[in-house]
Amino acid sequence: MFKLYTPQAANKTLPDIERRIKHIIFQKDSVVSLQEELQRIVDGGSSFGEFFRKKQELNVAVSNLYKSIEQIEELGVIIKSVDEGLLDFPSKRFNEEVWLCWKIGESRVKFWHRKDEGFEGRKPLSPHALSQLETQDDLSDLR
Repeated sequence: MFKLYTPQAANKTLPDIERRIKHIIFQKDSVVSLQEELQRIVDGGSSFGEFFRKKQELNVAVSNLYKSIEQIEELGVIIKSVDEGLLDFPSKRFNEEVWLCWKIGESRVKFWHRKDEGFEGRKPLSPHALSQLETQDDLSDLR
């Protein structure tokens, strides 16, 4: 689903989004651990049976990880980095499409950047943008 977010709407969704991204990070860590276990099985010369059981476990974990990523992106939120817990919410500044940027550990969405900029190009939202009503569709006061 595609939708544009105001800073207020993005902040309203953060508790759910943060819970979801933490779960995705946990799932990614589990996938990495299963890959390491599978490599130890291969290196240790274990039986085909043990290899295939672990490989199936890894396949299920990878599928579940991708399903979780799809679910968060169905909300219109883009994961820029699972490792960093970095997410972008599509928004508008005047007539320009921009990203509202949030990173795990931040208390709210406080930054934005242009589509051709990344995390390093983040700019702070103006205080006025943060205090607008949630129903405000005009995002022209983003700096």
